[in-house]
Amino acid sequence: MDILIKASQLILSLSILVVLHELGHFIPAKFFKTRVEKFYLFFDPWFSLVKKKFRGTEYGIGWLPLGGYVKFLGDKNAASSPDQEIHLNDDPSFKRKSMNGAPLWARFATVAAGPVFNFIFSGIIFFLIYMSQGVTKVPLTVQETFKSPFTQKFEKGDIVRSINGIAIENDLNEFSSLVLDPFSNNYFTYVVERNGRLLTLEKVIQNPPRINQVLPKSSAISAGLEKGDLILSLNSKKISDFNQVKKIVEASQGEVLKVEYWRTGSVYETELKPLIVDVPTETGGFERIYRIGIVSDYLPFQPKTKKQSFSWAFISSIKSIYLIMEGSVKGLYHILFGNISSCNLSGPISIAETSGQMVKQGSLSFFWFIAVLSTAIGMINLFPIPVLDGGHLMFFTLEAITGKKPNPNIVNTFMTLGFILLIGLMLFALFNDFLCP
Repeated sequence: MDILIKASQLILSLSILVVLHELGHFIPAKFFKTRVEKFYLFFDPWFSLVKKKFRGTEYGIGWLPLGGYVKFLGDKNAASSPDQEIHLNDDPSFKRKSMNGAPLWARFATVAAGPVFNFIFSGIIFFLIYMSQGVTKVPLTVQETFKSPFTQKFEKGDIVRSINGIAIENDLNEFSSLVLDPFSNNYFTYVVERNGRLLTLEKVIQNPPRINQVLPKSSAISAGLEKGDLILSLNSKKISDFNQVKKIVEASQGEVLKVEYWRTGSVYETELKPLIVDVPTETGGFERIYRIGIVSDYLPFQPKTKKQSFSWAFISSIKSIYLIMEGSVKGLYHILFGNISSCNLSGPISIAETSGQMVKQGSLSFFWFIAVLSTAIGMINLFPIPVLDGGHLMFFTLEAITGKKPNPNIVNTFMTLGFILLIGLMLFALFNDFLCP
């Protein structure tokens, strides 16, 4: 039942993204007077689950949930391979309505709009998330204290005036320098203003072993750990700060760890097995380190935030899309050259599992995941592989340079090779879902 729920969540999410992508092709095609013969969610070899013709276009849902497609007049198949017979048709009116007969700029815009729609959708989600989250307010002020079994030194409304003797007044640059290496010192000294009086709070654990985020597909999420849990001990060794968690996990060599943690007034126990992951280094390489998939709070309290500026949220959204694309391309490069494990390439089962885990962590995490997925779909479709949008754009670019259209037979041959390559990559990713930890 859990598998079915995760699969349905993934199919629903992908369906939205696929429809958006195909609308990116559909809308410009209609605007440029190109006839759209089919608009399909999923693929329909042999038969369709649902189909309905409206104003010359057949809308339908296929039975093979691997994407979707828009078929234009002059397309031989769902991959938009050119139909040789239609290509030889000399009727100018007929040709202009076909994709192959449209002006080069119109064809380029129609194909490119699919990935662009995905990027726009991602950008909207990232923008709304950034606007809703806000930024940390200056001066640093305690919005609320974390629930903990230990005595809390801070109170709601405390205004931080200095940390370790460094004034924290107009911006957080000074604080950033302090926590650049947050594990260098376990205890910090805070001076706070409380009800008009200055108080010194000593031996404050700057990086408490409280979980702020649990990463998907991690040993921590498999062990049932959640945001807000406070780790008390690992293998019966008392934990007071997150640095200790990091050191013990990295030295574990993948051996099972017994975890004692506190959650909303009760103490629980679980076990988890650290997984080895490829972590980027400052020199551009990678090192393999054991991780359990948790992120800590760098502050011992929840700070007050203020509303983001429109421009900051907009720029941050664009940066997020760029960083996801950059990270994905670099990841694929390093997988191909053996610098990192091929297990970093996930298939549909892993994506479905991640989707389900993100749903459990809240709507914000789920929508972030959808935005990442939309960016990935847009980026993958831009790869210069025949069958994908990037392959078509590659042929259009060649046409612009040479001044003539590529031979349809050659294009169809490359389309077939591209299809085989794409299926091979999909099968490889699917095998990873079963073979990788």
